[in-house]
Amino acid sequence: MGKGRPRAVEKGVLGQSSSVSSSGPSSIPPGPVYYPSEDDFKDPLEYIYRIRPEAEPYGICRIVPPKSWKPPFGLDLNSFTFPTKTQAIHQLQARPAACDSKTFDLEYTRFLENHCGKKLKKRVVFEGGVLDFCKLFNAVKRFGGYDKVVKEKKWGEVVRFVRSERNTRECAKHVLCQLYREHLYDYEEYYNRLNHDIVRGCKRGMHGEKKGEHGVAFLSSKRRRRNSDGEKVKICKVEKEEEEFDQICEQCGSGLHGELMLLCDRCNKGWHIYCLSPPLKGIPPGNWYCLECLNSDKDSFGFVPGKHFSLEAFRRVADRAKKKRFGPVPPSRMQLEKMFWEIVEGLVGEVEVMYGSDLDTSVYGSGFPRVNDKKPESIEAEIWDKYCASPWNLNNLPKLQGSMLRAVHHNIAGVMVPWLYVGMLFSSFCWHFEDHCFYSMNYLHWGEPKCWYSVPGSEASAFEKVMRSCLPDLFDAQPDLLFQLVTMLNPSVLQENGVPVYSVLQEPGNFVITFPRSYHGGFNFGLNCAEAVNFAPADWLPHGGFGAELYQLYRKASVLSHEELLCAVAKAKDCDSKALPYLSKELNRIYAKEKKCREELWRNGIIKSSPMLPKKSPEFVGTEEDPTCIICQQYLFLSAVVCCCRPSAFVCLEHWKHLCECKPSKHRLLYRHTLAELKQLVLLTDKYNSDETPQCSDLQRQLSCSDDLSALTKKSYQVRGGHVSLAKLAEGWIFRSSKIFQIPYSGEAYSNALKETEQFLWAGSEMDAMRAMVKNLIAAQNWAEGIKDCLCKIESWSCNQSHDLEKVDVERVNNLLNLNPPPCIEPGHLKLKGYADYAMILVQEIDSALSTSSKSSIPELEQLYSRACEVPIHLKEVEKLQARICALKVWVDNVRKCIHEKCPAAIEVDVLYKLKSEMLELQVQLPEAEMLLDLLRQVETCEARCSEILNSPINLKNVELLLQEMDSITVNIPKLKLLRQYHGAAVSWISQFNDVCVNIHEREDQENVVDELKCILKQGLSMRIQVDELPLVEVELKKAYCRKEALQVRRTKMTLFSIQQLMEEAAVLQIEGEQLFIDISGVLAAAMHWEERAAHIFASKAQMSDFEDAIRTSEDIHVILPSLEDVKDAISMAKSWLKNSKPFLGSSFPATEGFRPMLKVEALKELVSQSNLLKISMAERPMIHSVLKNCLEWEHDACSLLEDVDCLFNMNNTGNALINSLIPKIECVVSMIESVLETGLSLGFDFDEIPKLQNACSALQWCNKALSFCTVVTALPGVESLMESVGHLPITCASSALCSSLIDGVKWLKRASEVIPVSCNHKRCKLSDAEEVLSEVQRLKVSFPLMVDQLLKAFEKHKLWKEKTHIFFGLKTEERTWSKLLKLKELGKNDAFSCFELDMILSESEKVEKWKQHCLDILGYPVGDVNSLLGALLKIKHTLDRSLYIYNKSSGCNPRDLCIHCFCDIKDHELLNCSICKDWYHLQCLGAILGHQSDAKAHVCSYCQFIESGSISRSGGALRFGRKCPELGMLIEILSDSEGLCVGIEERDIVQQLVGLAIACKDHLVELTDFALAYLDRDLSITSEKLTTALKAVEIAGVYDNHGNNRLDLALARNSWRVRVNKLLENSQKPLIQHIQRFLKEGLAIRIPPKDHFWQKLTELKGIGLQWAENAKKVSMDSGALGLDKVCELITQGENLPVHFEKELKLLRARSLLYCICRKPYDHRAMIACDQCDEWYHFDCINLSSAPKIYICPACKPQTGELTVLSMNKERSSEEGKYGEPQTPSPPHTESRRKSREAKPKPKPRPSLKQQMMPETMDDGNNNTLRLSGGMDFLLWRNRKPFRRAAKRRAEVESLSRFFHIKQH
Repeated sequence: MGKGRPRAVEKGVLGQSSSVSSSGPSSIPPGPVYYPSEDDFKDPLEYIYRIRPEAEPYGICRIVPPKSWKPPFGLDLNSFTFPTKTQAIHQLQARPAACDSKTFDLEYTRFLENHCGKKLKKRVVFEGGVLDFCKLFNAVKRFGGYDKVVKEKKWGEVVRFVRSERNTRECAKHVLCQLYREHLYDYEEYYNRLNHDIVRGCKRGMHGEKKGEHGVAFLSSKRRRRNSDGEKVKICKVEKEEEEFDQICEQCGSGLHGELMLLCDRCNKGWHIYCLSPPLKGIPPGNWYCLECLNSDKDSFGFVPGKHFSLEAFRRVADRAKKKRFGPVPPSRMQLEKMFWEIVEGLVGEVEVMYGSDLDTSVYGSGFPRVNDKKPESIEAEIWDKYCASPWNLNNLPKLQGSMLRAVHHNIAGVMVPWLYVGMLFSSFCWHFEDHCFYSMNYLHWGEPKCWYSVPGSEASAFEKVMRSCLPDLFDAQPDLLFQLVTMLNPSVLQENGVPVYSVLQEPGNFVITFPRSYHGGFNFGLNCAEAVNFAPADWLPHGGFGAELYQLYRKASVLSHEELLCAVAKAKDCDSKALPYLSKELNRIYAKEKKCREELWRNGIIKSSPMLPKKSPEFVGTEEDPTCIICQQYLFLSAVVCCCRPSAFVCLEHWKHLCECKPSKHRLLYRHTLAELKQLVLLTDKYNSDETPQCSDLQRQLSCSDDLSALTKKSYQVRGGHVSLAKLAEGWIFRSSKIFQIPYSGEAYSNALKETEQFLWAGSEMDAMRAMVKNLIAAQNWAEGIKDCLCKIESWSCNQSHDLEKVDVERVNNLLNLNPPPCIEPGHLKLKGYADYAMILVQEIDSALSTSSKSSIPELEQLYSRACEVPIHLKEVEKLQARICALKVWVDNVRKCIHEKCPAAIEVDVLYKLKSEMLELQVQLPEAEMLLDLLRQVETCEARCSEILNSPINLKNVELLLQEMDSITVNIPKLKLLRQYHGAAVSWISQFNDVCVNIHEREDQENVVDELKCILKQGLSMRIQVDELPLVEVELKKAYCRKEALQVRRTKMTLFSIQQLMEEAAVLQIEGEQLFIDISGVLAAAMHWEERAAHIFASKAQMSDFEDAIRTSEDIHVILPSLEDVKDAISMAKSWLKNSKPFLGSSFPATEGFRPMLKVEALKELVSQSNLLKISMAERPMIHSVLKNCLEWEHDACSLLEDVDCLFNMNNTGNALINSLIPKIECVVSMIESVLETGLSLGFDFDEIPKLQNACSALQWCNKALSFCTVVTALPGVESLMESVGHLPITCASSALCSSLIDGVKWLKRASEVIPVSCNHKRCKLSDAEEVLSEVQRLKVSFPLMVDQLLKAFEKHKLWKEKTHIFFGLKTEERTWSKLLKLKELGKNDAFSCFELDMILSESEKVEKWKQHCLDILGYPVGDVNSLLGALLKIKHTLDRSLYIYNKSSGCNPRDLCIHCFCDIKDHELLNCSICKDWYHLQCLGAILGHQSDAKAHVCSYCQFIESGSISRSGGALRFGRKCPELGMLIEILSDSEGLCVGIEERDIVQQLVGLAIACKDHLVELTDFALAYLDRDLSITSEKLTTALKAVEIAGVYDNHGNNRLDLALARNSWRVRVNKLLENSQKPLIQHIQRFLKEGLAIRIPPKDHFWQKLTELKGIGLQWAENAKKVSMDSGALGLDKVCELITQGENLPVHFEKELKLLRARSLLYCICRKPYDHRAMIACDQCDEWYHFDCINLSSAPKIYICPACKPQTGELTVLSMNKERSSEEGKYGEPQTPSPPHTESRRKSREAKPKPKPRPSLKQQMMPETMDDGNNNTLRLSGGMDFLLWRNRKPFRRAAKRRAEVESLSRFFHIKQH
């Protein structure tokens, strides 16, 4: 059988071939559909294999099963509950990236500071809220960048991303565009350049890494880590077993390879570049941020877990959502797809749905039948079992024959175990392909269809490329976005970019297959339930390998190990011929990759290797967890690399370099199979593959060639200075190892030899000889070590004979001694054999003692056991001997206990028989045996007598005799015990019966007596022993029953008959004389008397009072009387009849009270008939008969009147002659009806004729009103009101001849009123409609002449208006005035029917009004103020004239003396001339501006002030246009729009003039700004004049040009920058370096040309200044390394610089000051000041350990120890001299200064002053012990000190006096 032929699904409401609108995927071609036959459907994998060549190019297909395949749904719909996920459908595509705004702000701030010299503004407001720059930047990036967004006009979409609003105002788009251009455009260019550098670096590959030290130095900015203090430190390789790292990788947890560590520039966390997903090839330029900092948790998108639902609750939610969206009408597929993609693209608004997705069927149940599930009662067992075993059951599919997943034995949800999906409208599954590139099969159990889209696997790369280009911001935030299953993209976008897309519509009962690596997605059309699972036929294997590599690239944990699956399938040997080529090819690929990697490890020095621990079940996949690579997270099944420094860390062979920083020789290769074993597995697969493909054969030949010995023998590698191959090393090892067997065994030699083999064992078959040698070595080593271990244990045990030591097992010894010949030479072999021989002799003796023929006693056995225990070898026979001895001793003890027991029944019979059986088994010959047999004979005698009694009727006396005889027996005999129980029960029963019979007739609780006697009787009947009292119990029980009933009669009423029966029974039992029964006989007599009286009342038909008296008498009789109910029924019936008669008895009189309900005549008739059945005589019976007679008479009158009404309604002739006579007749009948109705209503009955009369009355009234319209003209509202009341007419009346004629006439009258033109009519009719209405008059039976005249007049008016319109359009365009058009418009509204001419008039007038309103909108005038348009345009024209005048005046074209402000002649008022631009201003026009000028004669206008001052912001001058300025482009647009107007208007001509003037002004402005921007020289006055002119003209102009103004702003900004820089350079004070840097950053932001004079000057100053400052900083921190003269020279250079460095100069001056006796500058060591001379000394220099309260230095108070201190400090100074400390010579004239110092009084100590000078305190308890915090503080302290002594202190350097400012005191 062949495969089913594909065909498209038939067209229908949800047809496959339907397409969607432009907002959805249009023209998506359908995927293939297959209809397999019954034979095709037997094997799903075989069928899919046949259709794969045709279906795989589509990536998807649909399979429709045969009609006979209808599996039952396996879940209970009532009890099924499931969790859901909330899907935000509107965010599947149109969502901003989950970016972290803080990270973006950090990067953006760094960009502004480093590249623009600006600072980030705190907040920018947009649409009433703070604008999120991060969202805005990502939104623009989504749509291709600023330029593309502007070109394609996509600012509306950008606004929706930023604000999430559906409706976007045009002004908001423009504002957002301007904000982005102002704030983010430059950052976008920087960002694009940075990404371009990254891409270019990635294309270069790893060239940078191969450059050695230079490469490391280049990347050091990102590779540096931080120590505990936050300082950056270098990474050094230190080989230590335990090393603490200051930074570890967040992925692999390692702190190694610090040079490849990439730190996040925000959170400082680290990642190796090879651990990232995907990995980076190099360090990226610029700042780098991790995904945690880039992505915001708050904005991260995903499907949020929702509520738990039952299926019924979920159905209600789904139905409600669908009705809300589409209403009750089912939508088509086109509508559904269009709506879905509009939601996805964010065009509809927020839409959230629930989806019960990924439900594990092992937890929630499967929709298919399963063997272990409970079968529903409604499903037959045969059908259930059939579908349980069906191969198309998704629970069976992964494990079918031919599936590669048969080897997987653990339940992987979604792969091995299906997932269930319960969806609703628009619940979605986003673009993805399956895990490991598996196939997938989806079955739709029931519900609405499911729409699928698919991209073939061959186009996966193109699909991913389009996704990344369309959603760049999402992929930047999440590089693995396609693994998240949360993103959709419209298929039409994919089609536009050349990616083929196909669609499939899955109906209930259909299967959908997706092929490997096929991207697919889709959504549900409504409530449905589907189930899906993965499967893997053999052709999947190459795709599975690709999926594993993809997981490795993205560092994603895989579902299972691909290598393990291949090996398990190959070992299973159950693959068919179709699967073997794929399996063989994939195994060859894995083998080649593994071989290459292992050889590379060997070449790199990893020679240690060892096999992995074998798996318990290697034939199954996933039974044991393999380790994973810490880098790529993949399972390490075949091999791994590990190091002793990190024993718990494993890496794959590709990432071994990233494991640690140890040498390769310390690494170890772990392998599960050798290459030879893998090769054998490949060959085994090829053996079964009899039908190899040519490609597979070629690959096999290549692989075989590569496995030749020459692969390792021809390649030689350098080892210890020489070159040697792996095979040669193996040969040498074999030669050396063969000699080991010839010498006595040495464990060290064997271990060393085996350790050398670690570098060979992993290899291929070329190492088989070596493996055989290794096997022999291991066997010999194990044998020799076993011999030595046994001897050691034997000797140790023999020496100590301790129970704690373990003996050697005899089997182990025998196994070692049985090897012949011995595998190696071991001397202890013969010694061990001697021990073994002695042990065997003991074994023979023990076997003899334990045999059946042996008669050994217990002492003899114990002696033999003692000898066996002394042997150092463990013998199993010793345990048997010990068990025999113990058993004998236990048996003797048990027998003795039984014989000496004294208590009766203490010994169980089973114990005696057990001892007897043990005696026979042990063959005991002891005196206790005979005693045991005697006891057993006594027991058997007792059992025989008991059996005799039990087998016959038991007599109480016989039992008592036997129990007395056997009272002393000690054995517990069951039958004897049973007789004791029977005897006890009989005695107890007799005692209980006697107790009950005491005073039994006097007890009130006879119920309990009955129960007790019943229980006693039951027990007596069940006893085995016969008793004589049993008949007495039956008699007493009958009496108790009788007394019980008598007590019941006394407590409750009972029937007369039952009391009579009770008295008869008491007489039989002879208890009627008891007081209880005497009382009951009196009650019986009273009841009989009452019954006789009741019979008399019924017979005489008495009054009501007699019946009531009888009832009162019955209350005293405590008996249920038979006639009492008949009496009560008679009274109840009479009262009920009387109650029902009361309303009718009152109806015969006029109703004066309130409302009374209408009565029924039939009910009255029923009462009359009931009165005949009464058993009591009543006086109301005649009155009821009278009321019934009145009702019958009224019904007769009403019927006759209805006949007259019918005659009127059936009149057919209603001509004009009869209308006048018909109206009075109708009015007469109406009055008669009203009279009869009044009479009938007064009777108060609900007559059937009343509604008929009322309907006839209302219908006649309507007819009368309709007839009145024939003679008068009625307005449309009146006609409509009459027409509306037609619906309220009774159906019977409306269908009559008279009413039908009148209804037709009123309808015509309504239509005629509607067609007549009236200005207030919203709906205007055509002339043909009016003529048609007029023609319908002929068929009416009722005429309306006045309305016909109105129609004819309307026709004449319309014709006249139409002629005027033709005349108007016949005029020329300039003759068609706006007033004429408005006049025709008003006339047309009043007189014209709907026609083409009226539409033209209205359309043209609307065009003109819209054009004028558009003009007003552009000019900023309020809506509807059309009259002010002309004045506004003229005002703008005046401003353009003034602006053009200013341009022409600057160029010397006919200047006139006019005021620049008001544009009036200068002769009118007082004038003021600007001293710079020479323009004139009226003093009155200047007003407040002149108040700021100190001298009016030297007046400078505000524009010249702005240019000359270099101000940055331009807020507008006095000439600025007062209203919003229109943009030039908008004026050109409205001018082009006016060309389509059919009338001539004055405003259009003025707009045309405005455009001409504005263009002329623009040309002038461009000319001036181009000159200013191109000017680069020093003279600023040239550009100032031109910029002043441009500024004035732009401020005056009433038209705005965006391009020109932007260029003017740029020119003004550059001019401002030049002016301020010029002021900075020409200032008398030196500029600070910070000012220069700030100006350079500002110039960079406004793009100052590099050749600009001021730019070059600032750049020169910056270079000179920074070079000196860097040198100064180094010198100030060198702790005295540089000589003092060099320091002074550097200070001189700094003071002569054109740039001022205040901080650096202070540091250098502080550096030039020397302290203490060591003559060193300040170096942060602890110091103390002399309280007399204020000189500072180091603690260590003056040998102080702690600070005293008062310190006097040796120079001020010489002491005996002074020389010692000086000598010590001198030595210290000599030692420190080698480090380059400055040497300051002793100051001159020391003696003279000392004398002058002595003559002066000594200053007092000033601790408070020292406390103020020294900022950092060493000891809080002593103010004298202080530490200087820095050179600046020290310089401040030095400048406040007075001159001091010169002896033994710091010297004054006269040459440095100009650097010091010493304050005199």
